[in-house]
Amino acid sequence: MKNLLFGLIAALMLTTGTAYRTADDKEKEVKIKTSAICEMCKERIERNLAFEKGVKESNLNLDNKVVTVKYNPKKTDAAKIKANISKSGYDADEVTADEKGYNKLPSCCKKDNKEHAHQ
Repeated sequence: MKNLLFGLIAALMLTTGTAYRTADDKEKEVKIKTSAICEMCKERIERNLAFEKGVKESNLNLDNKVVTVKYNPKKTDAAKIKANISKSGYDADEVTADEKGYNKLPSCCKKDNKEHAHQ
């Protein structure tokens, strides 16, 4: 009985100890300038980021073309997030759009589309 009680106390201490987060575990946020143009771009980037391990939330502001990404730093980092955006066919800060991904974009979403030259 004494061993059972001791085991329960130890298990309780372990589970409550993991409930507290350290500074390294906290959610981080990164803002990345993209070459997104329209609502379809926004949907594509946010959908693809949703599948990136560790990404908790993303929101692309089409006015300034900046995507704000909240993520778990133990599972991903800014470089992986930028790579995801690039593979989707868009520039991500200094990372240029992946050619294969860019070629798959609808013409309205391509940054060299003459209709969007004024943006």
